[in-house]
Amino acid sequence: MKTILVPLDLKTDTAKVLEQAVEIVQVRKAKLWLLHVAAPNPDFVGYEAGPQYIRDVRASTLRDEHGQLEQMVSQLTNEGISCQPLLVMGATVETILGEAERLNADLIVMGTHGRRGLAKAFLGSTCDEVLRANRYPVLVVPTPVR
Repeated sequence: MKTILVPLDLKTDTAKVLEQAVEIVQVRKAKLWLLHVAAPNPDFVGYEAGPQYIRDVRASTLRDEHGQLEQMVSQLTNEGISCQPLLVMGATVETILGEAERLNADLIVMGTHGRRGLAKAFLGSTCDEVLRANRYPVLVVPTPVR
């Protein structure tokens, strides 16, 4: 096991997911890839690139998300963990699976909110969809919603 991909939802507490991934990385001497899938740019009907204020908000959001990833990577690197950040815009499940394939990931470690009932029916579960793809081993870690 040489490559571990950790898709992170930066709106949730990522501590448990990272803790589990780091344990595996330390035992296996693997490389850790932290992935955050950013929302794709919205489509604007009748606009070339969308209104400026929307582009400014998107740019600010992406900078913040990139900064959070860089901070995590810096902390892990200081602890001796081989780690790289990935910030990719796109559809969440497809992007996770695409990056896992591109990196030839041996394992995906990801969190789940544990939604049930109507919340799960309406919001779905990224984790469930990644598991259904059945292409990679997945370690699922329960995570609280912030």
